[in-house]
Amino acid sequence: MMTELSPHPILDAINEGVFTVDLDRRITGFNRAAERITGVRRAEAMGRRCFEVFRADICETDCAVARTLETGQPVINAAARIYAAGGRQVPIRVSTALLREADGQIIGAVETFQDLSRIEQLQKELEARYSFEDLIGRSPAMQTLFEILPRVAASQSTVLISGESGTGKELVARAVHNLSPRRQGPFVALNCGALPDTLLESELFGYKAGAFTDARKDKIGRFVAAQGGTLFLDEIGDVSAAMQVRLLRAVQERTVEPLGAVHPTPVDVRLVAATNKDLADLVRQGRFREDLYYRIRVVELRLPPLRERREDIPLLVDHFIARLNRLQGKDVTGVSNAVLMRLMEHNYPGNVRELKNILEHAFVLCQQGRIDIGHLPPELRPAGPAEVGHAGPMTLQAMERLMITEALRRHAGHRQQAAAELGIDPSTLYRKIRALKIPSPSVDGRGRRFKQA
Repeated sequence: MMTELSPHPILDAINEGVFTVDLDRRITGFNRAAERITGVRRAEAMGRRCFEVFRADICETDCAVARTLETGQPVINAAARIYAAGGRQVPIRVSTALLREADGQIIGAVETFQDLSRIEQLQKELEARYSFEDLIGRSPAMQTLFEILPRVAASQSTVLISGESGTGKELVARAVHNLSPRRQGPFVALNCGALPDTLLESELFGYKAGAFTDARKDKIGRFVAAQGGTLFLDEIGDVSAAMQVRLLRAVQERTVEPLGAVHPTPVDVRLVAATNKDLADLVRQGRFREDLYYRIRVVELRLPPLRERREDIPLLVDHFIARLNRLQGKDVTGVSNAVLMRLMEHNYPGNVRELKNILEHAFVLCQQGRIDIGHLPPELRPAGPAEVGHAGPMTLQAMERLMITEALRRHAGHRQQAAAELGIDPSTLYRKIRALKIPSPSVDGRGRRFKQA
């Protein structure tokens, strides 16, 4: 027979939903916050099975209360969504524990749950504030990029996007196209470094039937395919000297000559090029034509490597986890503090692409809850037990120390500039430097020597 637990004034005063169940998972207690979050009155909930009241997405597959009753182990901060009265979905965080009599006899279980709707909304607002198209970042470099992109896109100028592999150059190119007057036209992309000259020439300019043995019919090139839109040429620094000549002619005259053609074909395209090489240095070495360089570098947009904008890593982590949850139908709630610290410390030779791949790897191993150290690729896991213990408790203080250190490094020790980047007062930064025992550079950004604290 079900034992009904009388309402407790303390439980009714807290903001977290609390309910208790007996061994058959019938509700024996239901506080006011549980009423508010679910939209179900206490009188309606009492005596019913918990899954009849909550209809959460984990009820049938991985019920937290059932797991605790079966194993005796608590569930801590499991993510779920409940269907409240009226069909409204409410994101919640769930914890459970066994419920015992004074003599230790198990009589049921208790579950607490927190409404995360406001937190989820704030996260969406934060991402909207620090995102642009599919680009994510709150660092000064990314905010500057977001500010100038609409103006660059509105022009007809040729754009050169420079940055290391994996920084998101194609995302910037697509943003330029999507924000431009040519957005209704096609966006055509070609990786110039992936093809030998003979194939690259036919891909860019096309050919006429009979131009060579296997040319049975005409083929249009990418320039013509992008007519009225944008042509994105990735890794343009890998193009050979011979192809640079043909490209220069096409860019200058806005015409192309397919292989085997007698007359040139006019094209109306907006050219966006990208490279992970230092084209100015290649020009000095005589490996890239100076005239072509200045033709494609009318406007240059530089994407910083991820190691130079570490403050963007938490935002990127949240962004990729949300995307992977949608794609894989999972409900991973985030990463542990130890994982975030490890991700903040890593140097990312593969940049944003590498971070995305790290999280995809973790999703394979993490079925629900938070991503922990054991879910990371082997090369990112601590080497020994001592490091595992070290990674847990450092959390936010260590992250703050790392971000301040990196900001000082980027600004050559100039504390006012570092403070402006971090969004804090210089006096606050100075106090944090002392409190966190951050070694100050011997010379600040103005060439003055620091006094040792």
